[in-house]
Amino acid sequence: MAKKLVPPQATIRRLSVYLRYLSSLENDGVKVISSADLATRLALNPAQVRKDLAYFGEFGKRGVGYSVKKLRDHIIKILGLQQVRSVAIIGAGGRLGRALALYTGFEKRNFKVKALFDIDNSVIGTTLAPEAGAVLHLDELPKIVKERNIEILILTIPAEAIKSVYDYVMLSGVKAVLNFAPFKLISTEDVVVHNVDLTTELESLSYHLRLKESGIDISPEENGIDDTGS
Repeated sequence: MAKKLVPPQATIRRLSVYLRYLSSLENDGVKVISSADLATRLALNPAQVRKDLAYFGEFGKRGVGYSVKKLRDHIIKILGLQQVRSVAIIGAGGRLGRALALYTGFEKRNFKVKALFDIDNSVIGTTLAPEAGAVLHLDELPKIVKERNIEILILTIPAEAIKSVYDYVMLSGVKAVLNFAPFKLISTEDVVVHNVDLTTELESLSYHLRLKESGIDISPEENGIDDTGS
């Protein structure tokens, strides 16, 4: 039996882009869309769209296209979004932490913020987001992860605080971490880590702006998410 290919991380990111656009099309009453039309509207290559989806099966009909609703439902299942994922934020007292705690878009994608943590006594005990309850001290992380079935932790802490919270995070029982701290954490067998470096993203945008200012043509692949994974 042929070994199933594992899609690169860039493909998974594009699935999220496809899902948002397909949801918008469904809300507008669009029933069918071709790979060419989907690619054009998202500044991608039709072959790339077909390749991305082919990792997970056959979803469209040649000469007809994809059913918007069926493809949307398939992607929801592929991304595991048919069930609610419980999330907690460490560093809830900071500006980014507060913003994420109050962000209403999470629940639209079945992510629910169930707990907030910090080590600042002036923040602990205050209520930033009613559904998450009062901000808790980081010492309570392992207990709360178990009690509230937290699967994902979001870190919005300064780099110098990483070492002091690392053991709490890795031993807490969470399955995944989204790290906004400017310090790269490594995934383990038990915990999947995605690092978000905002400075790197801004520098990448600056690069693309420089290309445009220089009159250099940028292909759809170069202007979007590349296929190198992460």
